[in-house]
Amino acid sequence: MLKWIPAELHTHTLHSDGKQTLEELVQSAVDLGLECIAMTDHNTQSALADQEQVQRQFGLPIISGMEWTTFYGHMLTLGVDRFIDWRVLGPDDIHEGIRQVHEQGGIAGIAHPFRIGSPICTGCFWEYTIQDWHEVDYIEVWSTLMPSIKRDSQRAFAMWTDLLNQGYRITAVSGRDWHVSKPDDALPAVTYLGVHDEAEEREGLADRAVEAIRHGSVSVTMGPLLTMWAQIKGREHRYHIGECIELTVEDSLSVTVQLDVEARAAHYNLKPQNLRLLLTSSHGICSEIQIPAHTGEYTLSLQDPLGKGWIRAELYGCMEDCVMMIAFTNPIYMA
Repeated sequence: MLKWIPAELHTHTLHSDGKQTLEELVQSAVDLGLECIAMTDHNTQSALADQEQVQRQFGLPIISGMEWTTFYGHMLTLGVDRFIDWRVLGPDDIHEGIRQVHEQGGIAGIAHPFRIGSPICTGCFWEYTIQDWHEVDYIEVWSTLMPSIKRDSQRAFAMWTDLLNQGYRITAVSGRDWHVSKPDDALPAVTYLGVHDEAEEREGLADRAVEAIRHGSVSVTMGPLLTMWAQIKGREHRYHIGECIELTVEDSLSVTVQLDVEARAAHYNLKPQNLRLLLTSSHGICSEIQIPAHTGEYTLSLQDPLGKGWIRAELYGCMEDCVMMIAFTNPIYMA
């Protein structure tokens, strides 16, 4: 059974330039209804010395990670327990660092690729040469608070879409780049990870969360949970986010999108309104309907699915007095 876990994948503590202890960070995550975080201090894993004790204290799994902070860009590494020295990497050999992350069974992702650079954020803008995008596991397409309306996040989302159109299967996530918690913080995005629920065991959940990112079982939102599954008409098998459907020219596809406004409902405000629900692909918008801002399930037909490459669901409406993209899923791929 697939269970959707709300997570934050980009955090910092006093061990780098954050203004919070690991305990304070995790307490804030629990208060926000999150069920998993990744610990990604800049260039150090020293906060992870307290990982097991804090996990036991709060019952919240912590993914071991780090953010490589360089003059040419920031890379997030998750699921890596042993220190990897990033300092020897130059602008043209980031793949050597990614290789070492993969050797440990971890994943590597580009953080905030279009965040404005020095002197505001030294090295935040991504300038490394990527020779093979197949080796990049994920991209943080929404970054910081209220990311949906920010130009740097919109550029990152467009870059990710262009890479999908080129045939690369890269996972998109959000990352708060969480350095401090304030009572008047703007709304953060949340990354939902689709993990296989093994008898609801918390043990091993951090590893399953990394696997979910690796396989693209991810949905990103400013509030409600948006998921989908697809089915070839006349067949029973369901394909979920991140999976690939092998089609013939005779096949037609139905896509069922589920909107859940009850999960974490206490942490955002979605006023009554009509929302735009889209299915998009490498050919652009495939289908569009208006839906109420209520929990529901909506089935959309997809004509001539073969050759569309990928499909994802996108939800648009008004939140925080802004008309914005509220949520999007990662793709289901087609071949």
